[in-house]
Formats: sequence, structure tokens, C-alpha cells
Amino acid sequence: METIGFIGLGIMGQPMAENLREADYELVVYNRTEEKADQFVEGGGEKASSPREVAEKSDVVITMLPDSPQVEELVLGEDGVAEGVSEGKLYIDMSSIAPATSRRVHEVLEEKGVEAVDAPVSGGQPAAESGDLAIMAGGSEDAVERARPILDVMGKAVTHIGPPGAGQVAKAANQVVVALTIQAVAEALTLVRKSGVDAAKVREALLGGLAQSKILEMHGERMLEREFDPGFKLSLHRKDLAIALQAAREEGVPLLATAQVAEVMNALLASGHGDDDHAVIARFYEELAGVSDAESATS
Repeated sequence: METIGFIGLGIMGQPMAENLREADYELVVYNRTEEKADQFVEGGGEKASSPREVAEKSDVVITMLPDSPQVEELVLGEDGVAEGVSEGKLYIDMSSIAPATSRRVHEVLEEKGVEAVDAPVSGGQPAAESGDLAIMAGGSEDAVERARPILDVMGKAVTHIGPPGAGQVAKAANQVVVALTIQAVAEALTLVRKSGVDAAKVREALLGGLAQSKILEMHGERMLEREFDPGFKLSLHRKDLAIALQAAREEGVPLLATAQVAEVMNALLASGHGDDDHAVIARFYEELAGVSDAESATS
């Protein structure tokens, strides 16, 4: 089996790397916070001192990083992946970043004879832990097919969207739909609570009809239970909407509702909710409507 280099052992990256290790892949890992890498290799694998070393010791390099600047630095920067890869290797970026950045990384690595796949994911921490992520892949047919056995370990659904950068466009679209649906659920449940109606029973009724959705099921429950520990941080979702809005400007596409929910997230970030789950959008509407936590917990 190919040796896999994994860079980025955060909320999502760590369980994804653990699933690869459990599938008997040999792993070489790097993380800026060395303690996380140290903890990981206690269960098996090797810690590298730089992304370059990861690339030198691996057949396939995977990155799972917060944003475009981190990918550019750790892949294209000094002691980055690009300095350690060689012809015939494969690079898979599973971060959620700008499509233009994915295409630029692809072009640089292509000059070195390295195939690249952008493969952002959806499903949050629970799906990362269970290996049930939805994976949206961009790249050549050959590159995606080579990556597929590895991606199948981490995801239940791997879809080849199109050429380099296409996976990131799909992820931007995903984040638009998720954000707007969370906003809709938050507004609806706030209306229910303000009206003095049992929100849990309303959610149960809606789950049986056309309004049913994964967001209503999962995040609606978070809103009812006041559970805002992150499965996916609000700050990261706001970053993803910035990517979607930038792509929309470049393509001349108006994203009116997306711009609105992005401003809702901005307000929550300013009030210190960046590290909460994105379901915390409910708090914004509850505060505007004068619905207290006590009323939310009992309604």
C-alpha cells in the first residue's frame, strides 16, 4: 500500500487520518501544533518536521487545512510540499479553499510531474469520525481514480465533479445551501418559540413533511438542546461563504441571501461566537426576538 503523508490534524483532519491508519496505510504526519502530531503517532505512524519531509517520505500527500493562505504556505512556500514531491506522486487537498488557489497549486505541481486532486468534504466532525464524509473531487480522471481507494476510506460518497478547482466550486455551493438552511431553521424555530408553541413538536412535524432536511434533523436538535459545541465552527463557515462570495463576484453571479447570512455570521463573530457550532445562528434571531435561553430550553 502507498505511504500517505497527512498534513493538518485538526477537528476534521485527525479522525480522517485515524481512519486511514485503521485501514492499514502507513502514515507520515505533520501539524504546526507538534503536540497533536505527537499524540497521533502514539497510535502508529511517523512525525515529520516539515511539509517538505512529509512529501519526501510519502507516495501520496493529503492536506486538511483551514484556508487558502495555509495551503499556499505549506504547499508552495519554503520547506513546503512542492519542494519535497517528485514525479509520479499524488497530492490531495481536502481543505475548503478558493477554486483559484486549487488551480494554482495544480499548475505548480503539474510542472513537477505530480497529479493533484482537490477533494473538499461535507459532513462535519461526526462524518469525519465515522468515515461517512461526502467528498467532491476535482482533477483529471486518472488522478481521481488513483485517489479513490484512499478517499473511500474517509467518505461514503466520492463524486468526481470535473477539472481542477471543480471540487472547490461544489464545496462553495454546499456551504451556501447549508448556511441558508441553518438560517431558515433558526428563523422558523424562533418564530415558534416566540409564539409560545412547543418547538420540539413543531420540529417533529416538519421532519415528516416537505421541510424535512438533514439540517432540521441535526442542527434543529442542537438549537433545541442548546448544544453549540462545534461540530463545525461558525468562523470556518464564514470563511467558506467568503470563498463563495468571491467566486460569485468573479463569475458575475448575485448571491443575495448568502450575503445576508454572511452578515449574520459577522455579527456573531463580533460577539464572540466564532468557536461555536454554526447552529449558533439561532442565538442571533432569538436575541433579536427577545427569546431567552430559559424560554428556548422549555419551549
